Amino acid sequence: MTILYFTLILFLGAIAAGMLGSLTGLGGGVVIIPLLTLGFDVDIKYAVGTALVTSIATSSGAAAAYIKEGITNVRIGMFLEIATTAGAVLGALVAVYLPISSIYIILGITLIFSSVMTVRKKNQSIDYSKPGSKLGTILKLNGSYPTSEGIQNYNVRNVAGGFSLMTLAGILSGILGIGSGSLKVLAMDTAMKIPFKVSTTTSNFMVGVTAAASAVIYFQRGQINPELAMPIVLGVLIGAFFGSKILMRIDVSLLRKIFSIVIAILALQMIYRGIEPSLVEWFPHINFPKI
Repeated sequence: MTILYFTLILFLGAIAAGMLGSLTGLGGGVVIIPLLTLGFDVDIKYAVGTALVTSIATSSGAAAAYIKEGITNVRIGMFLEIATTAGAVLGALVAVYLPISSIYIILGITLIFSSVMTVRKKNQSIDYSKPGSKLGTILKLNGSYPTSEGIQNYNVRNVAGGFSLMTLAGILSGILGIGSGSLKVLAMDTAMKIPFKVSTTTSNFMVGVTAAASAVIYFQRGQINPELAMPIVLGVLIGAFFGSKILMRIDVSLLRKIFSIVIAILALQMIYRGIEPSLVEWFPHINFPKI
């Protein structure tokens, strides 16, 4: 019964992770890692390995729908994957040398950043059809996507800046296993001036490729548990499918706000878990609560 209960909770949590990851472009790892580490006390490195598999499933579940709708810019995604894949491999190699407490703290800070990025006010006054960078034109990164008012054309700017941010996103993905969708969306939406809906869906498309690059290294280390990953992947695929359908039909601003608050709370818990050993050492007479 205990195993059945454990599997059911993981499955339901994975559905929520897949749906939220699909709606926000952040990847399902932002829910799965806190669920495993805080809820079930799973070693964080195994949780990261599982979250990488989860991110692949989230991307696979949502990417096909977004590409079919003509929103995702596949060419931009594949170009930027050069940076994120290289960064992901580097991050996965570095992660083995980092103390577990450091990983908790880095993850917590990244989740807070993701939380803020999810609800930040978008700049609606940008003229996306203005001429973009020469490099964007040479690489044929400019594109268009359907809106309620018709086809919207856009031109890509600051390609080099976006490429640099993508390398950082890949490194964080390799270390933390969360897909680093917030940095991907930031690079495309803010640095490269790509419409937010295109940025979000292209981020979803990219997350799986980035995660796959570092997941290979975690698998070789034996830090991906198939019994743990199986119900999560199944749930994430279901959640990502429904999330992609919801995104096409409703305004998800309220959902983003709720999601942001939950992630911020989880982030603070992760940071606390990371600094707890130091607090106990510095203040041995204080009884710090366990999380």
